[in-house]
Amino acid sequence: MLTALSIRNVVLIEALDLDFGSGLGVLTGETGAGKSILLDSLGLALGARADSGLVRSGEVQASVTATFDTPRADHRVTALLADNGIDLEPGEPLIIRRTVKADGGSRAFINDQACSAALLRDLSSALVEIHGQHDDRGLLNPRGHRLLLDAYGRCDTGAVSSAYHDWRAAADRLAESREAVESAARDRDYLTHAVDELTRFAPESGEEATLAEERATMQKGARLADDLSAVTECFTGSDGGLAQLRQAARRLDRIVGEYEPLAEVLAALDRAVIEAGEAEDRLNEAADALSFDPARLDAIETRLFDLRGLARKHQVAPDELAALRDEMAAKLAAIEGGEGHLAALETEVKAKAATYRQAAQALSAERQMAAGKLDAAVAAELAPLKLDAARFRTVVAPQEEGQWGAHGMDRVEFEISTNPGAPFAPLVKIASGGELSRFILALKVALAEQGGADTLIFDEIDRGVGGAVASAIGDRLARLSQTNQILVVTHSPQVAARGAGHMLIAKSSDGTVTRTGVHALSDGERREEIARMLSGAEITAEARAQAERLLEKL
Repeated sequence: MLTALSIRNVVLIEALDLDFGSGLGVLTGETGAGKSILLDSLGLALGARADSGLVRSGEVQASVTATFDTPRADHRVTALLADNGIDLEPGEPLIIRRTVKADGGSRAFINDQACSAALLRDLSSALVEIHGQHDDRGLLNPRGHRLLLDAYGRCDTGAVSSAYHDWRAAADRLAESREAVESAARDRDYLTHAVDELTRFAPESGEEATLAEERATMQKGARLADDLSAVTECFTGSDGGLAQLRQAARRLDRIVGEYEPLAEVLAALDRAVIEAGEAEDRLNEAADALSFDPARLDAIETRLFDLRGLARKHQVAPDELAALRDEMAAKLAAIEGGEGHLAALETEVKAKAATYRQAAQALSAERQMAAGKLDAAVAAELAPLKLDAARFRTVVAPQEEGQWGAHGMDRVEFEISTNPGAPFAPLVKIASGGELSRFILALKVALAEQGGADTLIFDEIDRGVGGAVASAIGDRLARLSQTNQILVVTHSPQVAARGAGHMLIAKSSDGTVTRTGVHALSDGERREEIARMLSGAEITAEARAQAERLLEKL
């Protein structure tokens, strides 16, 4: 609900702060007083085009701040704000501020967080509906008619939505499988050859690293073979170094008892023999490790070359060849088993499509019943609003299959015929602004609590009517105000008398500067304003008495 509107430097308004309550609020004033400026200001806050012409003459910028009470957690506004990264604290009001500079630049803020005008426009449809001479939103937008009818008839769309998503998911699986089978079939010869080649080659994961390491070791052994052989000769044979050390140790052992200092020499020789023996063992181990078979080396190099060649051919890493073979084999298997799988998927899609059609047809029947009830409810409202020659109907028509969706198979649109024999046409085609506003009012009364914005604004809905019709308009606005906040700009005393709050819009001038102001009327001031609306420039005693009678009827 709109709770406050603050306007600064907009056309004739220098500074204006308005507070709004629930129920029916009326705004009255003489023609030209500036009622349209209020609506233009609110429109600016709700995302309308920022026109530099709104900036008061001589000022740098204009600003409008609209305050709404805290939206419910399940309100569409709350979801829109969350989707755009704007969070409201519990109990925090929603404050929208829009500025426009004299050079045309504009900025928008929601609770002091910068936002786009597009977001304001998205929010506005959930916050406020303005019905006037050039309304192209709200009930005039056919895109919302289906939702309104479903809400009015309490039509259950859940089964249709669920069936539709199941159907589309199955259809997507079928399309993906069919494409996979067709793609594989196109590559059958290539796949057969590639799988045979890879199967014969039998690549293994990690094989490249193993072969490369083994080849490197053998190549190193080839380089070190001569040196290792020469070193080995120094150790082996009767003339080898190790044999000479052992012979020296034996001879020394025989004479060590004759000269004690030779014991240390013998100990050193024994250690040398041990170390030399260990060196010989390590040398033999190294020779064995580095030994190579030229035929084996050739086989390794051939395998490694072929492995890398296959990897380049298939544009994968050598370690991925085994997985590639399995993937290609699976594609070949899919070609053979694909037809049976596709047949099963096609059966599933047909079954789910049938389930969807059944649910959608049941929903269509519900909508037809709801449409009949809505048409009757609107028809009952037309005559009192001086629209007794008009006819209203809710069109529930089947759409082409390409337009079916989670909402069902129907196109829903509200249409009217304004005169006997005239063809039905969309609401937006009505020429008369006042007639259009009364149709909107009739629809709103019939739909009552079935969704839409919480705040409804009617601009001169009573244009061109008076007496009983104006009284009927006031009565219906009052009924609507029991579930919505209603603001109405009116020239009708019958409508003004029904308001729970009354504001007077007036223009004043000090001879140099003209200003528009708004004043909340007391009970006495309200009687005087309604009397003025009844009598014109000169307020008579009769007008005051009639104003009193209108107010007493409430």
